[in-house]
Amino acid sequence: MPYEWMPTDAPGAPKAELHLWPFRSLPRRGFVWIMGLGFSLILIPLLALLGSTTLWWLLPFALGAMGALWFFIEKSYKDGEILEKLLIWSDHMTLTRHGPGQKIQHWEANTYWVTVEMHKKGGPVPNYVTLKGNNREVEIGAFLSEKERPRLYDELAEVLLRAKSIG
Repeated sequence: MPYEWMPTDAPGAPKAELHLWPFRSLPRRGFVWIMGLGFSLILIPLLALLGSTTLWWLLPFALGAMGALWFFIEKSYKDGEILEKLLIWSDHMTLTRHGPGQKIQHWEANTYWVTVEMHKKGGPVPNYVTLKGNNREVEIGAFLSEKERPRLYDELAEVLLRAKSIG
């Protein structure tokens, strides 16, 4: 599950803390295996050309293909470096999104006036979850799967209700 409710037992800590991040379908260990397998598969036809001038004509294309594979997988990792952190106190809440390239977005509102909404249709993704408050509507967990977003919505609604009632 690419989100986790953090323990908040310390005095002065928020009533609830949620961290969300995108799912990684290819971990770093898998990246090493893909690069090794790709290199091995490219090497097989090149071994037959050892000692011929044709090898020198094909070698730049083979190395270019491996370099492109490396570059685009690394770009995918960098684009996926997203962390959304939701902190909920009884009197206010904050949502901070750390995006790729050190881009930080921040939202804050009074907990009492915040509502959690799920747009089943009409959003950029199905079951689009938003927080509405302080005259703004912000998305949360848009990178989660279609099945995970309704569960996130239910958990957020429950935690928000609990934070409002604890006061």
